Amino acid sequence: MTDQPAHIARSDEDPQIVADLMSPALAVFGPQTTVAEATEALRELTRAATVTYCYVIDEAGKLIGVVVMRDMLLATPDTRLDAIMLKDPFSFPQDCKLEDALKTAAAKHFPVYPIADGEGRLVGLVRGEELFRNQAIEISAQSGKMVGVDKEERLATPLPRSLRLRHPWLQINLVTAFVAAGVVGTFEDTLSQLVILAVFLPVMAGQAGNTGCQALAVTLRGMTLGELSPGKATGLVFKEAGLGFFNGFLVGITAGLGMFVYATLQHSDHPYKLGFVVMIAMTISCIAAGIAGAVIPLTLKKLGADPATASSIFLTTATDVASMGIFLTLATLLLF
Repeated sequence: MTDQPAHIARSDEDPQIVADLMSPALAVFGPQTTVAEATEALRELTRAATVTYCYVIDEAGKLIGVVVMRDMLLATPDTRLDAIMLKDPFSFPQDCKLEDALKTAAAKHFPVYPIADGEGRLVGLVRGEELFRNQAIEISAQSGKMVGVDKEERLATPLPRSLRLRHPWLQINLVTAFVAAGVVGTFEDTLSQLVILAVFLPVMAGQAGNTGCQALAVTLRGMTLGELSPGKATGLVFKEAGLGFFNGFLVGITAGLGMFVYATLQHSDHPYKLGFVVMIAMTISCIAAGIAGAVIPLTLKKLGADPATASSIFLTTATDVASMGIFLTLATLLLF
């Protein structure tokens, strides 16, 4: 067995590259090592560590093969490891970004992954469970990042630090809320003449927001798991637009009936028109929300930003402006 580094540094911060999760490489042998020699060495090694594979390296330390324990059990004691090893084994580059490693691990499902430097020399190992644990942390952090909660924040984070992490995004959210308020203010005359429209503004905004959040969640999940390969972005946007149309139309029928009943009870002069406006506005708003839910994270990624960072804040602005603007525009055109 070759000598291995006594210690491989691990990052104290949130891991960024796969080497931050790296542990020393164990069960490393030369190609001329026999099964009997490797087995004898493993007897001592397995008392202190879990060994899943044996790794074969050449004189320069380059990884040239992996030996599965089943093959060792079936081989004769004098068989050399290079006769039963799997050649050209997969390994992570030492500087591989953790997000890329997570996508690869989700497809390969190996229990342990070797890590090699730029010259192909074996420098360490990372267990699949460690990668999946960090994948779970990354996915769980998305819901927080979408509303400006940094993944560094935990339940035990002191109040002053939590305030510093969260408050800037709330200020940004306030600015974007003013944009939505400005849209409503543009139709002040319409609302003053037909107050009943104000009752359904939260309904429009809430339904469009939920539709957009569904599209956003699916898009972010696809990005995290590596499912959104090049060329699929356009198809995703069209799919979410289609879902927005069908969901919006079906929900719009229900909402339109609700408006018709409410307008009738309020003795409005236009119950049918009001119900029709709600149905059409709901359909168009959900289409816009579905598109926004897919386009916003795609745009952030294209700009080099974290797709999950405050996506929900931007999405809320987009859906509020679209739903309220469409609703009040249609009402103005059809009722006055």
